[in-house]
Amino acid sequence: MEVLFKDENIIVCVKPVGVDSEHEMPQLLISEHGGEIFTLHRLDKNVGGVMVFARNKQTAALFSRLIQEGCLIKEYLAVVHGVPEEQAVLEDLLWKDSKKNKVFVVKSERKGVKRASLEYERIAVRDDKSLVHITLHTGRSHQIRVQFSSRKFPLVGDHKYGSRDERVNPLLFSSKITFPYKGERLSFSSEPEFAKEMQN
Repeated sequence: MEVLFKDENIIVCVKPVGVDSEHEMPQLLISEHGGEIFTLHRLDKNVGGVMVFARNKQTAALFSRLIQEGCLIKEYLAVVHGVPEEQAVLEDLLWKDSKKNKVFVVKSERKGVKRASLEYERIAVRDDKSLVHITLHTGRSHQIRVQFSSRKFPLVGDHKYGSRDERVNPLLFSSKITFPYKGERLSFSSEPEFAKEMQN
């Protein structure tokens, strides 16, 4: 597993596709680096990318506050079907059906409905597919996948939300995280192969 940064408090690494971020990732990190590991934020199992983990309870509590205050900035790369406009802010109300583990855009507030916001920029277009760079303003379950799918731009490989592509996993990757740490503003990034292919 690629480790981008490590000290006594945190480990920043690139989560592989197919590994559960809440249970399997901590076990993998403990087996490689020892000590305790606390998951601070989630990535879907079928999505890879940059994540930060705490190595003690005090740091986990600190990052929980940072996340609540919107100080952990998460950016993603994705390939969607079709060609959305060059850049936009997407805002929706989302409701999760926990039994089906599926999220829906709804029109009005009710119990369990959460506001979701992101902004994106289209980077490249090839064969009626678009590479987009996304900055999340909220961290809702399946948020990116649902917000693009609801506008008829499902993520390539995301069969749960409308893709008919032969790929088995959605082309979505946590490409960059930025957060304040020890008086500095740190950023860590990684680029998936699908993004490189789209830009060649």
